[in-house]
Amino acid sequence: MMGNRGQIAGEYLLLAGVLIIIVMMSIEFIAYENELNTAMGAARNGVTEGLGTSSAAIYSKDSYNDYSLSKSNLLHPYSVEIINITYNDLGRDNNYDKQKIQFKVYAKISDKYSKSELDSIGDRINYNLRKSLATCFNSTSSTNKLYNPVFSPHYVFTTANIKWV
Repeated sequence: MMGNRGQIAGEYLLLAGVLIIIVMMSIEFIAYENELNTAMGAARNGVTEGLGTSSAAIYSKDSYNDYSLSKSNLLHPYSVEIINITYNDLGRDNNYDKQKIQFKVYAKISDKYSKSELDSIGDRINYNLRKSLATCFNSTSSTNKLYNPVFSPHYVFTTANIKWV
């Protein structure tokens, strides 16, 4: 009778051991996916912030002076609609020994603007996207003043030019 109880306890221990091994093996995968989900949330927040300040024509003094000379259309509020935000895995970056992720924002604007003006709008949106990532991962001290690239524990993030549709 004691032999049967020992057998059942051994089977439970074996099952518990296998489950612990499976959980430990999946933790790394879950951590990577959680980091990407966090990055996508931060990217959306950054795009929203960049879109808000840019669309409302709120600029720093230097940007305002530059725009007043060459891009006066940007000094007035305008409407930009974000269509999509995606990221692409560009593979391993040997310089940083991390996986490289590039964010791309697809947007639509209601008025006609020159390529130079669209680039300025896109640069402001991308800047705020990268800044939000740097703040989210507490890596502002390990990047430059344009927050390019941005680092997290497992990834290095960059942005592509805005795709205007």
